[in-house]
This record gives sequence, C-alpha cells and structure tokens, in this order.
Amino acid sequence: MTLRTGILTGVRRILVPLLAVVAVVSACGGSDGTAKTTDGTPAQQAGAARALHLSKVGSFQSPVYVTSPPGDARRLMVVEQGGAIRLVRGGRKLARPFLDITSRVVSGGEQGLLSMAFARDYARSHRFWVYFTNRAGDEEIDAFRAPSRDRADAGSAKRILVQPDSESNHNGGQLQLGPDGYLYAGLGDGGGANDQHGARGNGQNLGSLLGKIIRIAPKAGGGYGIPKSNPFAGRAGARGAIYSYGLRNPWRFSFDRRTGDMVIADVGQNAVEEIDFRSRGTARGVNFGWRPWEGRRRNFDEPAPGAVFPQLTKTHSDGWCSITGGYIVRDRALGSLYGRYVYGDYCKGQLRSVKLSQSRASGDRSLRLRKVSSISSFGQDARGRVYVASLDGPVYRFAR
Repeated sequence: MTLRTGILTGVRRILVPLLAVVAVVSACGGSDGTAKTTDGTPAQQAGAARALHLSKVGSFQSPVYVTSPPGDARRLMVVEQGGAIRLVRGGRKLARPFLDITSRVVSGGEQGLLSMAFARDYARSHRFWVYFTNRAGDEEIDAFRAPSRDRADAGSAKRILVQPDSESNHNGGQLQLGPDGYLYAGLGDGGGANDQHGARGNGQNLGSLLGKIIRIAPKAGGGYGIPKSNPFAGRAGARGAIYSYGLRNPWRFSFDRRTGDMVIADVGQNAVEEIDFRSRGTARGVNFGWRPWEGRRRNFDEPAPGAVFPQLTKTHSDGWCSITGGYIVRDRALGSLYGRYVYGDYCKGQLRSVKLSQSRASGDRSLRLRKVSSISSFGQDARGRVYVASLDGPVYRFAR
C-alpha cells in the first residue's frame, strides 16, 4: 500500500438461496450416500463456499496489520498505526494494549507502527519484532519481549536496524518470518517521485537497503547477522542484508504457509500496480525492475540487469491506486478459495483472488463481497485464517 497523501477514504453476507441447495442435493447423489455437485464436491461444502462472508472482529484506531503468535489459537494481534498493538483474546478485544510505543512513533500518512512478527520459538523466548517510523522519520526494527501472553514489556526494546529515510512516504513496513527461520523486511525506495535519491535512485543500488526486501538474523542483544546464503553477502559495494531488489514500495508481502512461496505486492507510481510471485527460495537475488520498469511499462531508459516482470498488473486507468497484498489461503474452511491469493487496493476497495504460479496468474476475479474502504492490510492467524483491515477502523475475518 501507499497510504496516499491526504488518505482517500460494511459487510454484506452472501447467502445461498435455500432452493439452490435443495436442487443440488436432490440432483447429485454420490455412491456413498453423500450428496455431490457435478464436480464431485460435497454439496454441503459447495453451498458453504458460496456463503463466503466477512465476519467483523472489531474496530480499531487505523489498523495496519493483523497476526497472531505461533501456535496460539486464542490470541490475535492488531497493529494500530499510531503505535499500539491491540490484543483480541478469545474473540474479545482487551482494553489494555499488548504493546504501546506511541511516544516513539511518528504516525500519519505512510508513517507509523507498521507491522510485527513473532520469533519461531516465541512460546519459549517470548521475543517478537516491530517495524515503525521513529521520531527522526527513519525506519526502525526493534525486538521486544513479552513476559506474559497478554502483555509485552515496552522497556525491553533492542534495536535491530535503523534505516535513514529523507522522505515521509514509501516506508515499506512489512515484517515476515520466512520458512527458513530468518526475518524478512520490505523497505520502500526512500520516497519522492521517480526514486529520485542518488544518481539512479535506490531500487537498483545494491549499496542501499532502500527499495529492497532484506533477510537478516536478529541478535538477542540487538543488531543483526547476515545469513551466508544471502545473494550479496561478502560482495564489495553491496549490502549483505539484501535478498531481493528493484522494488518501489513492497508495502505487503507474504509467504505461503504450506509451500514457502513468496508473493510481493509492489505499489506503483502513476500507472501500474503489480504482484510478483516466486516459488520458495527463488526470490533470492532477483531484480524486480524498479525504477527502469513500472510493472511491464518502461519508466526510465536505464538498465535493470536480469529484471523479471510481475505475474499480475493493475492500472490506474482502471481505478487502481495502491495495491494491498494479502495471502495465499490455506484455510480449508473457505472451500474453493483454498490455494488462491487474496488481495485488494486502497482506493478500489474490492476484494479479489487469483491463482499464482511463477509462469503466470490465472482466474483473477472479484470475491463478490461488499467493498472494504481504505484496505490497509491483510493478515493471517496461527490457524491460517485470513483477515482484512480497513484503515477506517474495522477488521474482518474471511469466513463461511
């Protein structure tokens, strides 16, 4: 997402008509006595899938991310842009925040507390990380500890990384723990139009972390190590933390919890929004093309060595303005949505899904749900259930 300057600014349950269900059950019988549809899907499951809806979790102050601790089926964390992380426990929002670092955060526009991620061994180490815009206007990743499952210690902060940033936009903001156990973070290109900082911008500059997805090994006492398998580790003139480059503002990216495949939604400039897909491990060292390329559109007559094109693009001429990336659904309760990537756009508000592979995108379509205003983020809990957040306040779970 780019939470555009001047931030642009609900749920309709789709019910399955009773007669349609009766018709399916009576017309399609299976040899085991279970009613089947014409494609062999149990009629009960097919009917439920058609009843996909958004179940409201609660209302929050400018929610920008949703996640939960690994293995914890009772707790959901909602990150608020202003600097607090709210806890929903057993379906009820607690009055006291899980963490509040409001005094350390600059918030507004595209700045703020932007996401969080839990250590794989969180149940033992109680360690997690947050990504925020600090009071100097720079991007910062800190580690914290939570002495209880309902409350973190704001005084336990250990600084992992600070990235100077001269502009207020294109802050990136996503943290994800990768399937390999390393911490990944998406950083924007430094802001301003046309990736304007430096001789040829930051996206293609391997000497800067801006316009990149980085991969690091945070240290318990602060700072980070660089995995030896990082593509530019030890290379002169390059930052070893870089995993992928040539990105404008990878506001939201995610890993498929089943396969480890990576999906990046990179926010475009004036013309094109894009979704990039790479199978597990193959995003390593990849150049996604910005600033010479905006989607498949030539933006600057400059080299972009080995640049790869996105699997899916959307244009501003069709009403898109700031793509918000989601997740490949692994919640089997959602029926036919299983295995499909859900995503949206901050301006358009429409929820969509698409089937992705490294060679192409197919079956891109609307979910036929009511629009969600100002889509800021998607999220996924410990059980693989998927959520969508509106910057206007509501957070919903995809359900049936």
